Amino acid sequence: MADDSEKSVEIKTDDAKDEDSSGDDDNSNVNIAENDEPVKTFKDLGVTEVLCEACEQLGWKTPTKIQVEAIPVALQGKDVIGLAETGSGKTGAFALPILQSLLASAQRLHTLILTPTRELAFQIAEQFEALGSSIGVKTAVIVGGIDMMSQSLVLAKKPHIVIATPGRLIDHLENTKGFSLRALKFLVMDEADRILNMDFETEVDKILKVIPRDRRTFLFSATMTKKVAKLQRAALKDPVKCAVNTKYSTVEKLQQYYVFIPSKYKDCYLVSIINELAGNSFMIFCSTCNNAQRVALLLRNLGITAIPLHGQMSQNKRLGSLNKFKSKSRSVLLATDVASRGLDIPHVDCVINYDIPTHSKDYIHRVGRTARAGRSGKSITFVTQYDVELFQRIETLIGKKLPAFPTQEEEVMMLVERVSEAQRFARIVSLREQGEKRKRPRGEEGDDTEQSSGVRKKVRGGLKLEKQHGQVDSGHQGVIRPGRP
Repeated sequence: MADDSEKSVEIKTDDAKDEDSSGDDDNSNVNIAENDEPVKTFKDLGVTEVLCEACEQLGWKTPTKIQVEAIPVALQGKDVIGLAETGSGKTGAFALPILQSLLASAQRLHTLILTPTRELAFQIAEQFEALGSSIGVKTAVIVGGIDMMSQSLVLAKKPHIVIATPGRLIDHLENTKGFSLRALKFLVMDEADRILNMDFETEVDKILKVIPRDRRTFLFSATMTKKVAKLQRAALKDPVKCAVNTKYSTVEKLQQYYVFIPSKYKDCYLVSIINELAGNSFMIFCSTCNNAQRVALLLRNLGITAIPLHGQMSQNKRLGSLNKFKSKSRSVLLATDVASRGLDIPHVDCVINYDIPTHSKDYIHRVGRTARAGRSGKSITFVTQYDVELFQRIETLIGKKLPAFPTQEEEVMMLVERVSEAQRFARIVSLREQGEKRKRPRGEEGDDTEQSSGVRKKVRGGLKLEKQHGQVDSGHQGVIRPGRP
């Protein structure tokens, strides 16, 4: 992964040692086997007393594999590339060394953490605040979809740790007076492969130019790509690679299934599976924002408490959706890949891939939302006549042949009439919403990291179109009444 001039040290645990020969032929790596005696406590890893107590209060009794590997290396002052499956405690692996460094020499604007999605940024901030509550750590979350002025005021107070999505951070670096990262000590990229993808490559280049070269850099992700080799040369000095998983892996306690179905009966099979597994909480992944919205409306019309989460919702609505799902007041979350990375919602029992992911690696991130931190979970992938090739790629990547999920076709077909009625209702509502969107002015676009349509302000007199063409009466589901003159 590194240039010939750079030697990277690679630490691997037992389950990754077998894979050692594959994929890393170019570079010369020094393999350090795991000690015979496994380290038991955070104190043994070199974490200070104050932070050990904070870990205990959070219920972190023993460090996870990635923490055992990464924390001692990070405390020695080295750059780290951390590879571990989802739900394995990656946040703790970089949070503890950073907080320890802050304790040693307190400094404002000490750390910058880049994440690909806004929700993940808020989650990381929560973990830092929980771990650093006893030492008074101040954090700032800088993401799109929230007023820049209020964010500028937070930045003016110079927090210790800034957690940001790349797009909005650039906005502040260019437009907010007095805000600079020239004294930065740590740069962390969580879900590094997604940040380095085409989405954010130019933003990352800009950020790297304005932060000091003399800093420490951590890269963490469940999957790594060739892009990392490029970034490693630009941003890391003699990094230590801590890999605690085989090349691409899903968790052992995850039961993975597929359902082979005709594409026109997708909705019926979805409703049937949700009814069959009633009482569980579901995360359903769709490929587009419109599809997530449509399926959420359809399920609601059938009496299932579903809620959408996607890039075209305003930031407040997105956080609201997430909190409702986390607090279990909604049992089904319809999401796009905005939610597939890093989000830690402990009680997800089942992940359904309603639309199969086009990038096989996204499959690992999606199903990683369940079976986290040693719990068990289910994932079901819908495979239509158009998805066979994509599905075979996923099976090749994870090195498993997935079993079929048992479904009763006769029972599913009994739902067709009710589901098609709900589809009609969902279509009417989504057409009405699209009509409302067209009437809004072209608002400020482009500050959103997930390439959504931005947050647009509603305008007065936005009902002209409805008055001309009739409108949907919200009181009666799907009834169209003529507009009044």
